[in-house]
Amino acid sequence: MSFRVSLVKMPLLSAFSNRSGTVLARSALILQLTHDGAEAYSECVTDEAVSSTGEDNVTAVRAIKGALGEWLRGEPPSPEDFIAASRGVKGHRMAKAAIEMLLWDYVAKVKGLPIDRLLGQSRGYAEAGIALGLGGGVETRSMIEGALKRGYKRIKVKVDRKAFERLKRVREAFPEIPLSADANGCFELRRDLAALKRLDRFELQYLEQPLGHADLLGHSRLAKEISTPICLDESVTTIEGAKEALRLKAARVINVKPGRVGGLSVAIEIARIARNGGAHVWVGGMLETGVGRAFNVALASQKRVDYPGDTSPNDRYFQRDLVKNPFAMEDGQVKPNPGSGIGVDLDRDFLASVTRRTWKIF
Repeated sequence: MSFRVSLVKMPLLSAFSNRSGTVLARSALILQLTHDGAEAYSECVTDEAVSSTGEDNVTAVRAIKGALGEWLRGEPPSPEDFIAASRGVKGHRMAKAAIEMLLWDYVAKVKGLPIDRLLGQSRGYAEAGIALGLGGGVETRSMIEGALKRGYKRIKVKVDRKAFERLKRVREAFPEIPLSADANGCFELRRDLAALKRLDRFELQYLEQPLGHADLLGHSRLAKEISTPICLDESVTTIEGAKEALRLKAARVINVKPGRVGGLSVAIEIARIARNGGAHVWVGGMLETGVGRAFNVALASQKRVDYPGDTSPNDRYFQRDLVKNPFAMEDGQVKPNPGSGIGVDLDRDFLASVTRRTWKIF
């Protein structure tokens, strides 16, 4: 039995900008568990920079090398047993998610099932949307035209406090497309209410995370002032947070990111709660390689997920992926891999070339 974590650095095809800054490369943690002939993989969605959850690659490796990784010694536990056992460790949701998803891949491979079938309620495909970073008018228009030609089911643009001008240009150029916007918490309710009301004219499918991640009450108040549906992203990192957001009527759409909420089991429960509460659900991404994206696609194929998500094929982000069988898109749909587990064929030579450091846990 062996368990190791590798730090890889993957240059992006082009810089990706949002309110938090500009990303030029993805520094990912790839987990590998080998036991009784089964080899499982997962990806931790932390990065070099500290996220809104207070985690980064350093904290994740420390947690995995410590208490979290100890539960994998001997016979690997089920994902559910790991979640129950790890409740005693406060925080570290991204590190927990990486191990929980690693165990899903392991169990699926032992059973010889694709992971989307093991999760259940798979429709066999995920509808793909695209997210475009902050950029200029001509550049954005060209990117949207290209995305529409490829068949994407939803166009999402990143916005800042100049959202009105950017959305005005997009809507004038594309009056009929399903359009949404992601503010990454850049607005403040008291200061920007009038500006947020002006966005109603663009008939967005939703406005994602307009206010700060901790401001559920503010989102609840804003929802009463605008007709544009609010989507919560950074505000929903736990099952309890999802329940509270719905109780306050702070959102009509929930973006679920399994790598950030604690794993697939938590993500599925959040999706169930949201749909039962009348909210729409989609699956977001965090610039995952083909390893992490495989889990997102499997989750996004669930019938509870009713909106297109950030499940673009990785040729949108990377010149070369960590897997030899990266996802392809047809008619705006991406299908989970048919092999057992996440079904990826790891490109071991390329993985070795981009690996910066490896920790052998045991």
